[in-house]
Amino acid sequence: MTLDADKKSVRTEAAERRNAAFAADPGAGEALARRVIERARALGLGPGVAVSAYWPMREEMDARPLMRELARIECVVALPVVMGKGKPLVFRRWRPETVLRSGPFGLSEPNEGDPEVTPRIVFAPLLAFDRRGHRIGWGAGFYDRTLADLRSRGPALAVGVAYAAQELAHVPAGLHDQPLDWIATEREVTRLSGHSRASGGL
Repeated sequence: MTLDADKKSVRTEAAERRNAAFAADPGAGEALARRVIERARALGLGPGVAVSAYWPMREEMDARPLMRELARIECVVALPVVMGKGKPLVFRRWRPETVLRSGPFGLSEPNEGDPEVTPRIVFAPLLAFDRRGHRIGWGAGFYDRTLADLRSRGPALAVGVAYAAQELAHVPAGLHDQPLDWIATEREVTRLSGHSRASGGL
């Protein structure tokens, strides 16, 4: 089986796991936010630290409670903006009062007038993850390109955000797939030490 075919198979299973987890516990985002804040010091979160999160789509883990908590502890919070196929994401400032616009792929994004932010910590959505730090998304490659770009310019920590049920024993990964440093679920927030490539993480 080729890597692409292997990933396609994993996406199908992972989407089913995610959808079942959402149905079983639609309020899991609140628990995840509490766990992240409990580990804030270990993650390097605090006043003035630039972080990115995401506005959830469909059955994704709800990151909005996390965003509110990050704003409460005075992090500089940003959301991703899609700039086009094959391009890294750009991040723009989000505050609790920010009015978002509709973007590509059904995303909710800040407006062009909102200031750009270069995050040091990226809270990234995903379909599946494993303990080696491998992550799989929908296949467009936006987060892999973005993390590669951020890490080429300085330290950037990647934290996968998911339901615990989205963990697999093995997630297929290629040379261009960027590893996660941490995983955050409704059950735990933990460092992943299994990947072999340096991430430039804090």
